[in-house]
Formats: sequence, structure tokens, C-alpha cells
Amino acid sequence: MMNFTLDKTNDFVENILYVPSPNFNERLAGITIDLLVIHGISLPPGEFGGPFIEALFTNSLEPNAHPSFKDLAELRVSAHLLIRRTGEVIQFVPFTKRAWHAGVSEFQGRSNCNDFSIGIELEGTDTQPYEDIQYQQLANLTQVICKAYPTITRKHIVGHCDIAPGRKTDPGPVFDWNYYQQLINKR
Repeated sequence: MMNFTLDKTNDFVENILYVPSPNFNERLAGITIDLLVIHGISLPPGEFGGPFIEALFTNSLEPNAHPSFKDLAELRVSAHLLIRRTGEVIQFVPFTKRAWHAGVSEFQGRSNCNDFSIGIELEGTDTQPYEDIQYQQLANLTQVICKAYPTITRKHIVGHCDIAPGRKTDPGPVFDWNYYQQLINKR
């Protein structure tokens, strides 16, 4: 498990793998980053450890590699970070840029959550418990991100399901919010 630090511009987590995604754009001028969105993803569904999440986020997913990929081939999505089940952390988009992770979304009456949020994907599903190392890494990253962006408070840390109810269910009912909060509070 790592102790993370951000570079001086708050764009990147230092000393982790950076795989640049083209799926981002500039944030609007004057936007305050004040939301952290937790996601869950596995490709193919329910399978872990392959190269397919990175391929999706870099527009290189081969649609014939798995039957479930046919509908994903034209998607243009990304997240700022991915935490694999092993605890490995990969960054795809600088925090100062607008990653395309939330889609149609709303938080506290504001739509387009990508505009003002940071998105972290956990490799997992709605039905299989996440690994302890993922919670540890997520808590460490949360502390570093909240220090860099103090407008992200505990009340501004949500699941994808919270900002896109009825459309998204991740990180799922197996995500242990209490444990995650305990880890954050310990630090």
C-alpha cells in the first residue's frame, strides 16, 4: 500500500502508472471541484485483471474480444483513476481536466457532474465484495484528493448510483461505505 502525493499542480498522483485517455475535455472556467464519485467496473462483466478497462478508457477496446464488448466499442468514457483488485492504481486523466465518467447525472440540484467531480473506478462488480487493499488505497487517495481540493467534504463523496439513480448501480450494494468512512477517519 502506498502513501500517495499529488504533484505541485494537483494534476497527477506521483509515482503511479499514467495511461493517458483521450476521453476528457477542459473544465469550464470558474468551476470548483467539489465532488468525488466512486464507481465500479469489470470487463468482461464479473472478470478481473485483464487489459480491457484500460482499452475502454483509451478507445482501443476490440469489439470482437468478448460478446459483451460490441455495445461498448463506440463509447468514449474515462475516469481519473482506477484501483485494481490488486491495489494497483492507474491514472487516466489529470484531476484538473474533466473526465467522462458520470454521464447524465445530478448532485444537489446541479447536473453534469463531470464538470465538478473527480471519478475513481474500483475494479469490481455490484455483487462481489471489493478487496481490502482497494479500500485502503481508496481511503489514502481520498485523503490526498480532499487535501488538494478541500471543497470535497465527506458529504460530497458519493457513488455513481447516487448521482445517476435508476441508470447506474455502482459501486453496488456490496461496497462497504461504513468501512471506507472508518478508514478515512483513521488517517
